[in-house]
Amino acid sequence: MFDTILVNPIINVLLVIYHLLLAVNIPYALGFSIILLTALLRLVLYPLTAQQLKASKKMQDVAPLIAKLKEKHKGDSKKLQQETMSMYQKNGINPAAGCLPVIVQLPVIWAIYTVFQKIVTLKPQETLEKVNAIAYSDWLKLNTVWDTSFFGLPLGQTPSDLMKTVGMLILLAPVLTGLFQMIQSKMIMPRAVEKKAKKKGGKESMDFATAFQSQSLYIFPAMIGFFSFTLPFGLTLYWNTFTIFGIIQQYKIQGFGGLQDWIDKYSSKKSLKGK
Repeated sequence: MFDTILVNPIINVLLVIYHLLLAVNIPYALGFSIILLTALLRLVLYPLTAQQLKASKKMQDVAPLIAKLKEKHKGDSKKLQQETMSMYQKNGINPAAGCLPVIVQLPVIWAIYTVFQKIVTLKPQETLEKVNAIAYSDWLKLNTVWDTSFFGLPLGQTPSDLMKTVGMLILLAPVLTGLFQMIQSKMIMPRAVEKKAKKKGGKESMDFATAFQSQSLYIFPAMIGFFSFTLPFGLTLYWNTFTIFGIIQQYKIQGFGGLQDWIDKYSSKKSLKGK
């Protein structure tokens, strides 16, 4: 049922894009079809993404007020809950508003991941039979096996395998994957989230949530980069395109977010060097 509702329709959209690119003689049509399909799905999901990001932005804006309420009503959880809900109502915030868009998007994101995993790992002799069996129309069917390379890189091979033929240069793919993921993660974070609060004795500390968020900023992108090193290159192409468009959409709605801290730090260092 999952394939019928989501995976097969997405494959047919991919076939439409692929045939259009072939008609105008675009080289590496399958690789560019993956990029265009990912961008198209990002645009389709944009209303849900925008709703999620706006809800997140509102929660970030009231975070200082929540912190004050926690300090004011320390030890009185019932009063804290009442004051928090009252503050949410005054600011027009629904704490669950950002959850529904995520729940709706996840099946689609998983479906497109499944599509590319199926497409790029098919053996040449399987391609015509399996892809054409899914095609909704005869004109969408493949007459010949498509080229599964992108600028000379096989979409079905992993960067770890390609190191034998391409060399260390292929490491740029997982490194860029991790870097793009880190940029997006940093943009989601509120400004100055990494700054530590000082205790009375002058020692620095941070609460568990802040510490976890700061650590995950580096751990999660490193994990994504490692996974892209062990997964087919076509999936890395999809994930990087998905993340880049996510960064663009996020900037349009929230600006640089927490990334502005890094930009300011770099600008101040650069200005000091120039003096």
